[in-house]
Amino acid sequence: MDNELRRITAAEFKANCLRLMDEVAQRRTPIVITKRGKPVAKLVPINEEPIDIFGRMAGTIKICGDIIGPLDVEWTGDAENL
Repeated sequence: MDNELRRITAAEFKANCLRLMDEVAQRRTPIVITKRGKPVAKLVPINEEPIDIFGRMAGTIKICGDIIGPLDVEWTGDAENL
């Protein structure tokens, strides 16, 4: 186990869980949780991937029919839609 990682007991983690989670998220440094002196878990910050907007809606639209060809019906505008 890395010597640079902060170690805390399971009892300390249980008592301060929410504060420790905020600390790990803010400082971006993991904490090793020990039980009877042996490491049993590691609390690590999650790596958030940047949101890529290109292609985000791919596969969400279904094309039904011809969307390029002319319409069968002649449309005439009215006063509200001119």
